[in-house]
Amino acid sequence: MAEKLRIGGFTPFTAIDFPGELAAVVFCQGCPWRCRYCHNGDLLPARAPSAYDWDQILGFLASRQGLLDAVVFSGGEPTAQGALEAAIAQARSLGFKIGLHTAGIYPRKLSRLIPSLDWVGLDIKALPENYPAITGVDGSGTAPWQCVELLVEAGTAMQVRLTRHPRLTSDEELAQIQEKLCKYGVHHLEVQHCNAEQALDQTLKFIS
Repeated sequence: MAEKLRIGGFTPFTAIDFPGELAAVVFCQGCPWRCRYCHNGDLLPARAPSAYDWDQILGFLASRQGLLDAVVFSGGEPTAQGALEAAIAQARSLGFKIGLHTAGIYPRKLSRLIPSLDWVGLDIKALPENYPAITGVDGSGTAPWQCVELLVEAGTAMQVRLTRHPRLTSDEELAQIQEKLCKYGVHHLEVQHCNAEQALDQTLKFIS
């Protein structure tokens, strides 16, 4: 099953994608959302040809045992792929810690994966009711906040982050998001500023 993982990119070494760990990053192909500030547009189409075979990646990881600490599955949206769980199991069997970057689109899938995850980077984009203005998908704001609750209840190490563009997230909403997170027990929100030059929605380059 793991061999069916569609991979859009691969970073063999990074010190910034899993806090405190040296990691390789597997960029999984495909995402059902079209977030206006997304800067990885090439990773969005689910049916795009895979740039790497999973067996290639696994072979590389086997050669880096003792040199790398972790493997991070990013995207796209990695939980959109059914092969992710098997790929995680194989990477974990080599002795690597496992990190996951996710937008929290699929709470049930995340719930199944949690026992195999050492750290999660969870993207929160807005208050639930304001998600469609960013993702382009009606009703998309419920699942990510469910994932916050799941991860807190499981005690999973995580970082909650928000990509901010001034036209999409006001100061008032940012404060409300932070307040809502605190109610879940999350007391730090990592705010990342949108790279408008590479955004999917090129009108974001013009700030008004």
